[in-house]
Amino acid sequence: MNRKQLVASGPVGLRLWVATESLLRTRTPSRRCGDDRGQATAEYALVVLGAATVAMLLIAWATSTGKMSTLLNKVIDSISRRIT
Repeated sequence: MNRKQLVASGPVGLRLWVATESLLRTRTPSRRCGDDRGQATAEYALVVLGAATVAMLLIAWATSTGKMSTLLNKVIDSISRRIT
């Protein structure tokens, strides 16, 4: 049955048509709320900013405690031992 036949068949047909239309509309995304272009880019940017913040805090801590120079010296010594 098409829409005109359902509506012409009375209140039951009208209810059936309304129920069918609402079911179809809930299964297909609405055009108004389906536009999320750029969402992944924004999330990626936030993750990169978070990682950069953690890296800056780690570098600031390691530099202020003298651990950075100790770590770099150990890495360079280890590499030079393997080369020679």
